[in-house]
Amino acid sequence: MKITSKLYSVLLFIALAIICMPGFSAAEGTIYQYSIIDSLLAGNYNGELTIGNLKKYGNTGLGTFNRLDGEMVFIDGEVYKISSKGKAVKIEDTERTPFATAAFFKTDKIIKVDSAKSLAELNNKISSAIGSENIFYVIRIDGKFSQMRTRSIPAQTKPYVPLVKAVKKQSIFRFKDIEGSLVGIKTPSYFKGVGVPGFHWHFITKDRTAGGHVLDCVFTDMAAKVGSYNDFFLQLPETKNFLETEFKQDKQNELKAVEKDSKKK
Repeated sequence: MKITSKLYSVLLFIALAIICMPGFSAAEGTIYQYSIIDSLLAGNYNGELTIGNLKKYGNTGLGTFNRLDGEMVFIDGEVYKISSKGKAVKIEDTERTPFATAAFFKTDKIIKVDSAKSLAELNNKISSAIGSENIFYVIRIDGKFSQMRTRSIPAQTKPYVPLVKAVKKQSIFRFKDIEGSLVGIKTPSYFKGVGVPGFHWHFITKDRTAGGHVLDCVFTDMAAKVGSYNDFFLQLPETKNFLETEFKQDKQNELKAVEKDSKKK
């Protein structure tokens, strides 16, 4: 039986509604997400979720902060902000986020990576080793990176512009022979509009002083710890801007523009 795109959208909505019913609690094997990526792309940069509440749903993850003020690295139970200056600071539980993903990290598989000459090569090697592309994965890689290139976006002021325009003001940071951790989330391709399909990586240095959204990296002889997740818990914002936004257009081209490096290497 042929399933139309409209029917598919209805089925996805029903599935998300079921797992978001009152009483649902995130546990091992569950990916928690606050808001949807299309909301962030539309310029909805203020959310109600506090960092303290985010920590109830995991100890590892990615996201940003209200006003789009920096990149979030959630690691070892602590949340760090990498500002547009490239500096990392630990964030108080009272700060809020408009978009974040979290999980309780677990290691189901260890993938040996002999070398990665680019982020694209790393993604390909992990994809070939994890198995199914239809569930979620959280990945962590610790070690010394010969090259790392990251970015962060400065805090926005109202009226907010769409993310594809805000990212043009991003700051680029380059590191050489730096020790640190990559935190990545791999989302199934069918979650377009809800999550970031494919890989999404953030980096933080070992001393927790710098990092950012990963644009590229180079390293040799490391191990990727991979956790697989079959459950997904989506919490939708109740802000006026989110409730009034029309999510009718496909924003995948905008997302691709946001994810790539807008500056020359």
